[in-house]
Amino acid sequence: MNDDLDRTLDAVGPRLKQLRTRRDITLTDLAAQTGISASTLSRLEAGLRRPTLEQLLPLARAYGVTIDELVDAPPTGDPRINLRPIAAGDGATVLPLTRRPGGIQAYKFVLPAGDDDREPDLRTHEGYDWVYVLNGTLRLVLGEHDLVLRAGEAAEFDTRTPHWFGSTSAGPVEFLSLVGRQGERVHVRAAPRSGQQD
Repeated sequence: MNDDLDRTLDAVGPRLKQLRTRRDITLTDLAAQTGISASTLSRLEAGLRRPTLEQLLPLARAYGVTIDELVDAPPTGDPRINLRPIAAGDGATVLPLTRRPGGIQAYKFVLPAGDDDREPDLRTHEGYDWVYVLNGTLRLVLGEHDLVLRAGEAAEFDTRTPHWFGSTSAGPVEFLSLVGRQGERVHVRAAPRSGQQD
């Protein structure tokens, strides 16, 4: 039993380093996110120090994975994904649909009915966003444009453009958001390439 525990803990360091390098995060940035010093993070990655639960929790949160994934716990045989909704204020709920580090990340948003006169708080950040409305009506303010998207409609844009999402007084809205770092875009194929079958 102790041998299994030793092997599991010894494997955490390389996994932590792999997660960090895949996400292109520096030790200094990770230290700022987790509150764990850069020197401690370096020792953890090198296997010179064994992680504690107090260290694993903020690391799992920073990487968007479960502690089981950090320590490579054996599978339970249950194929269900344990999605954890996040309350985002104003009654909004965000459901992360991807748990892997880096690459395009998928989220489902559920916003309660809104106020049509609400003043949007436009934001910018690095990346590229693709939005698809599942149900309801989504108000998307994108730079100078004030758009209304209905179920089945999509939009894509560079997130360095000031933007804001909101619901309307028509009722709640559910939409998917696929966000990638700058340069990563969703590739949509409308029809098979000539000579290929789907």
